[in-house]
Amino acid sequence: MTSRAEIDVRPITEADFPDWSRALSTGFLQDPVLGEEQLRARARQFVPGRLLGAFDRGRCVATYRSFDQRLTAVGGAEVPADAVSNVTVTATHRRRGLLSRMIGADLAAARERGDVVATLIAAEYPIYGRYGFGPATTMTEWTVDVPRAGLDPRWAAPEDGGTLDLVDGADVRKLGPELHERLRRAQPGAVSRDDLWWQVRTGVVRMHATPWHEPYYAVYRSPDGEVQGVAAYRVDDTWGDAKQPLNTATVDWLIGVTPAAERALWRYFCSIDWITTVKSGWRSPDDLLPQYLPDPRAARIGTQADWLWVRVLDVVRALEARTYAASGALVLEVVDPGGPAAGRWRLEAGAQGASCARTTESADLVLDAGALAMLWLGDESATRLAALGRVTEERAGAALSADALLRAPRRPWCPDMF
Repeated sequence: MTSRAEIDVRPITEADFPDWSRALSTGFLQDPVLGEEQLRARARQFVPGRLLGAFDRGRCVATYRSFDQRLTAVGGAEVPADAVSNVTVTATHRRRGLLSRMIGADLAAARERGDVVATLIAAEYPIYGRYGFGPATTMTEWTVDVPRAGLDPRWAAPEDGGTLDLVDGADVRKLGPELHERLRRAQPGAVSRDDLWWQVRTGVVRMHATPWHEPYYAVYRSPDGEVQGVAAYRVDDTWGDAKQPLNTATVDWLIGVTPAAERALWRYFCSIDWITTVKSGWRSPDDLLPQYLPDPRAARIGTQADWLWVRVLDVVRALEARTYAASGALVLEVVDPGGPAAGRWRLEAGAQGASCARTTESADLVLDAGALAMLWLGDESATRLAALGRVTEERAGAALSADALLRAPRRPWCPDMF
C-alpha cells in the first residue's frame, strides 16, 4: 500500500482533467467512462487552482473542487463564499488523510482570497463537522395527495387575475436568472447561480451520459404582466387497473418571489388532468405549500434533512454582515483548534447594524465552529444546542439572550444542490 507521503495532492492541470473526472464518477458510483460531450461539459467548470486531486503512481484517486459563490445572510446582505463540491476518495484509498489535505489547502486559500464562509452540501453527515462545518439549513420535500387536498376541480386560472403559461428552455434562460436573483436577495441561505447552472437545467449543456428528457416549464405573471414565478416539472405515465389515472408531477425546481406566484404554481400542478400526486422537490422547512391547500394534511413530508453546511472563515465579517432581531451584546468563545474562528469575540448588535471584535472579556457562551455556523444563519437555537452539549453557558441566561439576537423570522433555505 502506498504511504500517505507518497500520494501527491495538488491542483490538477487541464491534462489531468479526464483522469480526475473518471475518479469523480467512480467516487459517486457513476459510469467511470465518459463521452467527449460530457468531458467537454465538465471541463467548463475547470478553474486553475480550484480543482484538486490526489495521485497515486500517476492515477487520480481523490477529487475536490471549489468555486466562487455568493451566500445571502440574514437581512439580505451577501457574503463571498468558497463553495466546496465534487469531493470523492476512491474506495481503495480511504483513511489516508487525503480529504484533510485537500480541504485544508482549499480553506487556507479561501481565507487568503477574503471569503467569509465556505459552503457545501454533505452527502454523508459525519464527515464535515471535523473541519468546522455545521448544518445551517434544512431541506424538506412534500408529497401532495391531490384528491385529498380539497381543491376545486373546476379551477382554471389564478384568482388574482394573473396568468400561467408554458414556455421553453430558451425562455427560462432569459427569465430565470433575474428572478432567482430577486429570490436570493430576500432569502437567507440562498446561493448564486451562474449561466452554466441554467444551461445544464435546460439541457443545453449535458454533464452526464444519461439521456436528457426535457421538463415542462411554467411561468406565472402578475395581473400587470410582471414575471414573478417560474418552475420546471416532470410527469410520469401511470394508470391503475380500472383505467384510473395515477400520475405524478415532480417539481425539479420552483422560484416564486411573491406568495401569489407560489400559490398559483402549486395550484396549477394540482389541477393538471390525470395528476393525482405532486412531489415538491427541495423546499424550505417552513414553506407555505401545505397551507395553500384547503386540507394541509394532504401534503405529507417525505424527506426532511440537513442541507447547506457552512464553515465560518472570518468571524468579524460574518457577524457584521447579518442583521439581528433585537439589540444587545454577546461574548462568544469559539473553540476551533488551529482554525480561523478560534478566539473570544464580542458582538454588539442593534437596529443600526452590528460590530464584532476580539475581546478579553469573560465569555457568555462557549461553542465550536460548527455550532457558530448553525447559529449564524438564524435557524438553530442556542438553547437547543446547550441542551445537546454543543453550547456551554458561562453566564446564566446567555443562550436565551443569544436566541433573541440570532434567530431569524423565516428559516434559511438553500434551493440548490452543488
